[in-house]
Amino acid sequence: MITNLVKQVLCATLWVPLILITPFEVGAQQSAPPASAGYSGQGAPLSPDELQQLVAPIALYPDALVAQVLAAATFPDQVAFAASWLQQNGNLTGTNLMQAVDAQQWDPSVKALTQFPSVLGNLAQNLSWTSALGEAYHTQAGDVMAAVQVLRAKALAAGNLKSGSQLTVVQQSPQVIVIQSANPQVVYVPMYNPAVVYGYPYVTPGYSAATVAATGILAFGAGIAVGAMMSGGCCGWGYSSWNCGWHGTTTVVYRGGAYYGNAAWHGGYYGSGVARYGTSYNPSTGTYARGGTVSNGYGSASAGKAYNPSTGTYARGASTSNAYGTQSAAQAYNPRTGAYGQTQQGSNANGSWGSSTVSKNGNTAYSQHQTTSQGTTGSIQTSNGGSAYGASGKYNSGAVGQTANGNKYASANGTQYKNTGSGWQSDKGGSWNNVQKPTSSPSGWGQQERSGGSSAFGGGGGGWENKTASARGSESLGGGGGWGGRSGGGGFRR
Repeated sequence: MITNLVKQVLCATLWVPLILITPFEVGAQQSAPPASAGYSGQGAPLSPDELQQLVAPIALYPDALVAQVLAAATFPDQVAFAASWLQQNGNLTGTNLMQAVDAQQWDPSVKALTQFPSVLGNLAQNLSWTSALGEAYHTQAGDVMAAVQVLRAKALAAGNLKSGSQLTVVQQSPQVIVIQSANPQVVYVPMYNPAVVYGYPYVTPGYSAATVAATGILAFGAGIAVGAMMSGGCCGWGYSSWNCGWHGTTTVVYRGGAYYGNAAWHGGYYGSGVARYGTSYNPSTGTYARGGTVSNGYGSASAGKAYNPSTGTYARGASTSNAYGTQSAAQAYNPRTGAYGQTQQGSNANGSWGSSTVSKNGNTAYSQHQTTSQGTTGSIQTSNGGSAYGASGKYNSGAVGQTANGNKYASANGTQYKNTGSGWQSDKGGSWNNVQKPTSSPSGWGQQERSGGSSAFGGGGGGWENKTASARGSESLGGGGGWGGRSGGGGFRR
């Protein structure tokens, strides 16, 4: 009955569900402005409401930080690389950190965000939202800046945006609200619930963050000392070099000039490498698809998404590869059947890890796994109460599980156990005999060795933003798509 319990647990966690994994991540050089001041993207531009949803998580940041985020979002691959690099170099602080960052061939905006690891981390963990924000800024800069001001006005009217010891809020005109740090040398990053703070339940497509209070109150972490060093010397890309231009040309301002970010959104060359993207349509099946690739000296990245109106299926996937390892993510959703699946997988020199979610008809299953030199561990949990955990190492293996009806099973080094309501039994000796409840487990059960700063049990990506309570909805978190949150070929409009 359960002879292969260990294999079943580990295989399930490794294969649920690998969908649409396509080749994403890495660096580039400073960008050039778009060819015209108007919309310069492909397809229809985003509406004001869609833009407000995109900028909702960062609209209440200080102006200089908003500028850095908008510019950096046009380089989602560099964002992912920088976040990984920052994690790998956690021993660097102060001047040593800034000098090491300065030596990297990243865009100035990405370098500047290394001073704000929580912000950089959110961008890296929500890459489809990040890339959607970046594309929107580069192709609709004025519209994006206007969306920021609309949200600030709503937060102000709702009584949730005001000056304090961390921020200074000044309404310069009915259309312009400026937010600055109360102390120019110390920056506080506001944390808030975008669905509450504006007095309107905004849902941010492709974005999820740590749980925040369901109130309109702005919270703040520890202040970050930006220091005079950041304005000159090795690091002229620092905080004081950035601002938002709210008068005349409404753009990000870097060192006194308008800054539009990465020109590769137009299919141009990307630093020392190349960036290409395209769309396609199959009239026989009705399928729309959009995808792109980036490659240069740092590595390679690709992402794509598709919609099939015949089946109703939406799908997207992305992957990255660089010197630190590989990461990939994929999601699919069929609103007709209610079926949804998402997966994130990664690997580096220390091992591999991943997590997946599948959902249909109100039932959801979550799986996670990790492999290191010590062995493999995995787990599955279901919304109806079932769960299983397994581990396999050099010297021993084991698994435990419980079904939705409460039956319990276990396996340890070839011995099987079960409890179906009448006490524990073991098959040791070739037949099932009553035994005491197992009180110890093999070494390694449930242990999670951290690999390269990642953990198989670390949450694993949020999936498409919920439209219902069953974790199914519209746009995806994605994990690195260069076109997250946008419509492609008319097929992705909600």
